[in-house]
Amino acid sequence: MSQYFEVHPDNPQPRLLKQAVQILHGGGIAAIPTDSSYALVCHLDDKAAAESLRRIRGVDDKHHLTLLCRDLSELANYARVDNRQYRLLKLGTPGPYTFILEATKEVPRRVSHPSRRTIGLRVPEHAVTQALLELLGQPLLATTLIPPNETEPLNDPHEIRQRFEKQLQAIVDAGACPMQPTTVIDLSGDETVLVRRGRGDPVALGLAG
Repeated sequence: MSQYFEVHPDNPQPRLLKQAVQILHGGGIAAIPTDSSYALVCHLDDKAAAESLRRIRGVDDKHHLTLLCRDLSELANYARVDNRQYRLLKLGTPGPYTFILEATKEVPRRVSHPSRRTIGLRVPEHAVTQALLELLGQPLLATTLIPPNETEPLNDPHEIRQRFEKQLQAIVDAGACPMQPTTVIDLSGDETVLVRRGRGDPVALGLAG
């Protein structure tokens, strides 16, 4: 059974978030709000938790998982970033963009793309996500909370509880999030590629919409 934490979306109660962070440190999977939609998250260094995360989401090891980072400097610890990439990252963080970049050795090999050694990274603009990352002290491994064989992310924490409480260890309820996934931009090659158009406007990064 999952623990259910109702928090304020703009001023989340630290006492409740600390309990959620303890669960993540203990290998638990949590559903948390972000600036795009609810996400499933776990501790980056926990192999069993990452496998559970993929199983709940119904994806294999070729599916890009994302690292949620506190800020751009933390993101740069986990990805190789040149000047061109940095300029785009600066424009898109914090915000509803996911950037695919070449992973550094700080990223466990099992969570990067198996053949390309790339990883999705983002800096969410959501008070609850940021507070959790601050308390945890490192990035969270994440994937959009889309149930297996469905295409739309879940947005209602009560529905998430109803459908997933036996599989998750924690649900952080901060009310509804936007329903759109992030805009995904691949910066791992020579050319910048818009992989998926989502909530973030590519034009804001100087890319053609």
